[in-house]
Amino acid sequence: MASTRFAFIHSSEIEKYHYPESCPFKTERAGLTKEILVKDGCYAGGNRAEVAPQRLSDEQIAWFHTPDYIERLKRVSAGDIDASDLFAGLGTPDTPVFGGLYSYAALAAGGTVTGARLILDKGVHMAFNPSGGYHHAFADKAGGFCYVNDVVLGCMALVKAGKKVLCLDLDVHHGNGTQAAFYGDRCVFTVSLHESGKTLFPWGGWEDEIGEGDGRGFNVNVPLPAGTDDALYCRVFNEIVPPLLSAYRPDVIVLELGMDVLSTDPLAHFRMTNNAVADLLPLVMRQGAPILGVGGGGYNPQNAARGWALAWTVLCGIEPESDMSIGMGGDFLGNAEWNAGLRDMKIYVTGEDKEKNEKEAMAVVEYIKKTVFPIHRI
Repeated sequence: MASTRFAFIHSSEIEKYHYPESCPFKTERAGLTKEILVKDGCYAGGNRAEVAPQRLSDEQIAWFHTPDYIERLKRVSAGDIDASDLFAGLGTPDTPVFGGLYSYAALAAGGTVTGARLILDKGVHMAFNPSGGYHHAFADKAGGFCYVNDVVLGCMALVKAGKKVLCLDLDVHHGNGTQAAFYGDRCVFTVSLHESGKTLFPWGGWEDEIGEGDGRGFNVNVPLPAGTDDALYCRVFNEIVPPLLSAYRPDVIVLELGMDVLSTDPLAHFRMTNNAVADLLPLVMRQGAPILGVGGGGYNPQNAARGWALAWTVLCGIEPESDMSIGMGGDFLGNAEWNAGLRDMKIYVTGEDKEKNEKEAMAVVEYIKKTVFPIHRI
């Protein structure tokens, strides 16, 4: 472990758990990501290592979640379900109840806290938990395939150790549970780029939600229109994220890399490829702060896994040379067959749609610059 600089949080145990077959959320994505990396020779070796997630205790989960909710999760996981569970978001199509639910949630969330401990105790510079990213879970309610909010718990582990944390959420869905956890204080600076709540769950995350009380200015939402492509996303990211990172200077960056931004994702409406995420990661890495990465959404499992594999190689500084050029398949062709590495062929939105999207997105950018940037003397 002393030589490990980059940790991929995974184990054979976590591969044993699965949501119901009818559910769009596929836990298999993490294993698929590992398979791709092993095949390409980019997984373990040198200063990269696989590290097994450590299951969270009830006490650790209670850092954020209420005791009643924890007991409810344990009860339904054992098959004891009643009508009141629906009020806690359990038993719905997007948060189904299944055997082993609590064990899986505690292990998947434990992977993110394991990554935080590796950064704090072992000097690991980047830890990635592809089985994490459950940013829709609230303290007492499940939602959006999420039961235990590992993003919040990972941030809290870092904050408890005295670290200054910025949580950057690039999932296509707004991280409403994470926002709620830190909305009234500044212990974690949350920044979320996502599809607008006009067209996508969880129907919020507006630009005027900037935090309250001591947290005013420490919650930033960048809602973007359906049809956003790589060029527009990168333009908005460059306008907002690097200035905030430079002004805040976090000790650790918690990074949610939802691959539901891809154009082939069946649950969202962006027109993006994995090139955008890969090209923006160096701007995050430039800060020099350790990165705790989590997976998040991505409902085309093969393309999500390929996007995470590409992100891992960029974060580790080992992206294969052949991937530096534009790929010829993958997301662009709507399948997992490709001939030029992990990168997708680029997609371009043109005409009236492009003009409309740019106008809407840049209005959001100007609002943030007007209301949030002065708080941080930008």
